[in-house]
Amino acid sequence: MTTALIIGDVQQGITGSYPFARQVLPPLTELLPRARAAGVLVVFVHFAFRDNGADLPPDNALYRSFYDAGDAFHEGSAGPEIDLPVADEDVIVLKRRASAFAGTDLDLVLRARGVDTLAIAGVATSAMVTATCYDAADRGYHVTVLRDGCADGDPAMHDFFMDTVFPSRGFEVVPCAGWHASRSRTDNR
Repeated sequence: MTTALIIGDVQQGITGSYPFARQVLPPLTELLPRARAAGVLVVFVHFAFRDNGADLPPDNALYRSFYDAGDAFHEGSAGPEIDLPVADEDVIVLKRRASAFAGTDLDLVLRARGVDTLAIAGVATSAMVTATCYDAADRGYHVTVLRDGCADGDPAMHDFFMDTVFPSRGFEVVPCAGWHASRSRTDNR
């Protein structure tokens, strides 16, 4: 089995504007070299809209608020830039919705590399992480969620997903330091 580490929305416009998001930086920064050394495909997914708003859904207040935040979520500005060290062998995927799979080539990249197991991290737990986990499971991937590699503006919501929702869906939940970044899913236990 081949594993990929998916890190979503850990970008300058989010870590700079939402203090809760900064807490994922230390554990993920420590994890990245270990994952790469184990041969795990590292995929950074970041969120942005086109400057002209062509991809902004009509009558959606949440997405409108992100778009109206300006450079924090506009493609080509500093806001969507990844706020973690990116290596040449990493893959960067631009998304315009909550799930890392929605409207992106992520599934194509993973299938081309023979990936069948995903470790998912990012912000926010109740948005990007959850949407990506469900989408990944629907596509047949084995899913592990990195507890301290995720954060949410509501800590109780984060804990609810980590302690109740994800395990009930069959997703393994482990801390970054406890995740064995290897190619074999059985080695992650």
